[in-house]
Amino acid sequence: MEKVVSTNRKAYHDYFIEDTYEAGMMLTGTEVKSLREGKANLKDSYVLIKGGEAFLLNCHISPYSHGNILNHDPLRTRKLLLHRKEIEKLWGKLTQKGYTLVPLKIYFKDSRAKVEIALARGKRQYEKREAIKEREAKREMDRARRARG
Repeated sequence: MEKVVSTNRKAYHDYFIEDTYEAGMMLTGTEVKSLREGKANLKDSYVLIKGGEAFLLNCHISPYSHGNILNHDPLRTRKLLLHRKEIEKLWGKLTQKGYTLVPLKIYFKDSRAKVEIALARGKRQYEKREAIKEREAKREMDRARRARG
């Protein structure tokens, strides 16, 4: 069973999603407790591969409400747990122009915190506008269909 904590809805607007991967996260105790309360934000976060390891940057996990002075830093860099072959494959794709790694959602799977990351290519401004127009046209057609039926 999967319990979604946070989603990055802006990623689908800003990027073409090519491929997705599931990664574990190295977290402290207070971070896990805070995630269970649903206090995470993926808005401006991204994934970086450095030295054969993957890291999640700019992911905001709020300090635990019942924590003490040993609470975690909300914006600290967190290591992602991926297989070496997956990291090498992602590194090969990232060296190509225009690709980036973005987190799509944080969720709990079998009581373990996971993050879904995506290999993505950035959209240009006019592509974003076209996507919005297509979505609006689809909504209008659905409304007209419902009104008739």
